Amino acid sequence: MEHSFFETHLQNSNRILYTPSDFAKTHLIYLQEIGQLHARDPHTSRRQNLASYLFFVVQKGSGTLEYNNETIPLAAGDCVFIDCRKPYSHRTSEYLWTLQWVHFSGSNMSGIYEKYVERGGRPSFKPSDLMPYEELLQQIHTIAESGNYIRDMKIYEKLTSLLTLLMEESWNPSAHTHASSTKRNLQEVRDYLDHHYQEKITLDYLAEAFYINKFYLTRIFHEQFGVTINNYLLQVRITHAKQLLRFTSLSIEKIAHECGMNDSNYFTRMFKKVEGMAPGEFRRHWTK
Repeated sequence: MEHSFFETHLQNSNRILYTPSDFAKTHLIYLQEIGQLHARDPHTSRRQNLASYLFFVVQKGSGTLEYNNETIPLAAGDCVFIDCRKPYSHRTSEYLWTLQWVHFSGSNMSGIYEKYVERGGRPSFKPSDLMPYEELLQQIHTIAESGNYIRDMKIYEKLTSLLTLLMEESWNPSAHTHASSTKRNLQEVRDYLDHHYQEKITLDYLAEAFYINKFYLTRIFHEQFGVTINNYLLQVRITHAKQLLRFTSLSIEKIAHECGMNDSNYFTRMFKKVEGMAPGEFRRHWTK
């Protein structure tokens, strides 16, 4: 780990170049670099093909981000989250900016970033409250410069907290065709699935019960909750099945019925698809 303060005619920067352990690189989301800079003159930073993900906060000033063939204006209070394997650049305007940033990576980060984008996450956004992001970056910085012998785990904890915030922020109605004002909140549909999973439920039935076109229902449910109706219902049923397998002596056939799947063979196939093992094997693993 190298803690450095750089001062040039372009910027002042206070950064930590971090070298994670082999264990962290193999198993965790790990830190590469973290710091803060204050621009002294307008300048552009360009990068590409970095095995890294960048998050930064514009604390003061303004500038622009070039990413995914977009030119995105940035101002104080904006956040940026991008995949640095793609070419990108950012430039401060005459209103010289101060940035707080972190570079990080991990073997599963590609899938996480894809999920962020799938949920409507944009390269830049303005959160309603910037403080949680700034606090997490400061906490990561403090841990990185400490001598804590489990600091890679502590950094991992803070980076996953940052990613959780980003996932919560990523729902972006403007990224989809219809404005949010025209979208129907489908929480009532999800609540219905949570409480009526034991019953036979079809898409046609839901469309009729909630007075909504089934194709619109399918699309908006997936946009709002990040999962299809069928997969959500399956998750609810399998979760209930696991509770019954662990804490009751009910037969597989009875459990299948209790979970809304009257065909025990179909139930077994679906359970194995989700959990990677048959219901009986799951019960043996958890009741030894």
